[in-house]
Amino acid sequence: MFERLRPLNPYLRRYWKSLAWGGVAVIIYNLSKVLMPLVIGHAIDDMRHGVTRQKIVFHSLRLLAVAIVAAIFLYINRQVIIGASREIEFDLRNDLFANLERQSTGFYHTHRTGDIMARTTNDLAAVRQLLGPAIMYSANTIVFTAAALPFMIRISPWLTFWAFGPLPIASVLVQYFGARIHTRFERIQAMFSDISSKAQENFSGARLIRAFAQEDAEIASFETANQEYIRRSLLLVRLMAMLWPTLEFVLGLSLMITLLVGGPQVVAHRISVGQFTSFFVYMVQLTWPMIAIGWVVNLFQRGTASVVRIDELLKQKPDIADDPALISKTQQPFSGAVTLRSLTFAFPGGPNVLKDINLEIPAGTSLAIVGPTGSGKSTLVNLIPRILDTTPGSVLIDGQPIRHIPLGTLRNNIGFVPQETFLFSETIRQNISFGVPKATDADVQEAATVAHIATEILEFPKGFDTMVGERGLTLSGGQKQRTAIARAVIRNPRILILDDALASVDTYTEEQILSGLRRVMQGRTTIFISHRISTARNADQIAVLVAGRIAERGTHDELIARNGYYTSLYEKQRLEEEIAVTT
Repeated sequence: MFERLRPLNPYLRRYWKSLAWGGVAVIIYNLSKVLMPLVIGHAIDDMRHGVTRQKIVFHSLRLLAVAIVAAIFLYINRQVIIGASREIEFDLRNDLFANLERQSTGFYHTHRTGDIMARTTNDLAAVRQLLGPAIMYSANTIVFTAAALPFMIRISPWLTFWAFGPLPIASVLVQYFGARIHTRFERIQAMFSDISSKAQENFSGARLIRAFAQEDAEIASFETANQEYIRRSLLLVRLMAMLWPTLEFVLGLSLMITLLVGGPQVVAHRISVGQFTSFFVYMVQLTWPMIAIGWVVNLFQRGTASVVRIDELLKQKPDIADDPALISKTQQPFSGAVTLRSLTFAFPGGPNVLKDINLEIPAGTSLAIVGPTGSGKSTLVNLIPRILDTTPGSVLIDGQPIRHIPLGTLRNNIGFVPQETFLFSETIRQNISFGVPKATDADVQEAATVAHIATEILEFPKGFDTMVGERGLTLSGGQKQRTAIARAVIRNPRILILDDALASVDTYTEEQILSGLRRVMQGRTTIFISHRISTARNADQIAVLVAGRIAERGTHDELIARNGYYTSLYEKQRLEEEIAVTT
C-alpha cells in the first residue's frame, strides 16, 4: 500500500510542518482522552468512602478540564490535518492541469476527455480523503490504543489479554476486505471514466445527435453504462455493509468478554469498581476507532487506487518539449524566413504523409498551398509551430532549426488559424484577445475589422461582450472562422498561417477579408492553405501538394502556363462559377 503512496512524497514533504503540528495535536488530544477514564475511575473509588459536595465539584472540574483540553486539540488536529489535505489537493490539481496543458495533440488523441476529467475530479477527491480523514483517524486510533494499553495492563494484564483476544480477528477481516475494496474501487473509477467520456461526447456532439435523431438511442446507451456503474458501486457497498457490522460484532464480543472476565475480578476484590469502570470506559472509547478502521480502510483503498491513476497523468511527458541542450542561448528577433529541407513526415505506425518537401519562403513573402483533400497540407503547416514534430533540422526559421528555438518564443511569433476552429465559452472580445492580455479595445476592433466581422459583432445586443457558446455554438461557421482570423491577426505575428481559414465564407466575404489581410500581410511571412484559386492566385508563390509531394511550384501565371494540376483546378472552378452565374 505504502509503495503506491510514493508519488505523494513531494507534497507531504512540502507540508511536513503542518503535518508535524497536526501530529502533536493528535498526541495531546489522545493523551487527554486517556486521562478521562482514569479520572472517572478515581472519582468512583473516592466516592465509595463518602460522597460530599466538595468531592463532586472537585472531580467534575477535573473531568471538565480534561474535556476542554481534548476538545481544543481535537479541533486543532482536524483543522491542521484536513487543511493540509486541502492544500495538497490544491497543488495536485494545479500540477495536473499544468502537465495536461503541456501535452501535445497526440496525447489527446489517445486519452479520452471524460477519462481525464474523471481523474482530475473524482480521483483527486479520493486522494484528499486519503490524506485528510484517513490519516487523521488512523493516527488517532494508533496513538489512543498505544497510550491506553499500558494503563489497561496496569489495571489487569489478565483482563487485557482476554479483552483484546478477539481483535486479531478484526485485523484479518480488514486485510481480507481491504484487498477486495481496492479492486472493486478501481473498476468503479474505470466505469466512472467511461460515463464521463460518454457524457462529454454527447454534450459536444449535441447538434449531430439531434440532426440524426439519435437522442433516444444515446439515452439508452448512457442508461446501460450507468446501470453498470451502479452495479459495480453496489458490489462495493455490499462489501462495506459486511465489513462494518462484522467489526462491530468483534468489538461487542470484546465488551462481553470484559464483563464476563472483569466482573468476577471485582467480586474477588482483585480490582476495584473504579478500576473496572476505567477499563470498561477504555474499551468503549476504543469502539469508535476500531469501527472507524472499516471506513479508513475504504478511504485508503480508494485513495491508493486514485493515486495510481493520477500518477499516470503526472508521469506523462510531453512528446513535444524544449530540449535544454539544443536551445540557442542567443535569440535574434524573428524576420520570418521559413525553410523546409528534405522534410518527410509520418504519423506513428503509418505511411509517410509528406515526402521530401523542399521549400524556401523568404521573410515577408506569401505562400499558398493547394492540393486535393488528404494530400498533407494541414500536416505541413502544423509542423512549423511544432504542433506536430518531425526530424531535426528539416524545418528552419531564419536559418535556425526550430528545435533550437524555445516553444514559447516560436509560437508567440506565429499567428495560427487551424482548420478546425475552436472558440472558448467566453465573450467575443476575450476570444479575439486570447494570448494577448494587454490588447486594448482598439486593438480588438482593428483585428475584427481586418477579419471583416466587426460590423456583425456590433449588431449583437452586447457587441464584443457577447458570450460565445461552447465551441462557438452561437456563431455561424463563417463567423467562427473570422473570429479565429482576428485572434491570429491581433498577435501581430512575424509568421501568419491560415489553414483553409476562408472555407466557410462566401466569395464576396472572402474578397473583403483578403483585402484586409493584404495590408496585414505586408512585411510578414504568410502561409495559407486554400481550395479556391481566387484565394491563392495573388500569393508570391504557390505550391501544389499531391500525395504528400510538391507536384508544382510557381506563381499563378507560371502554373497556368504549365497546364498541370493547378490549371485543371483553375478551369474547373472557373466553369463552376460560370454555371452558378447563369443559373
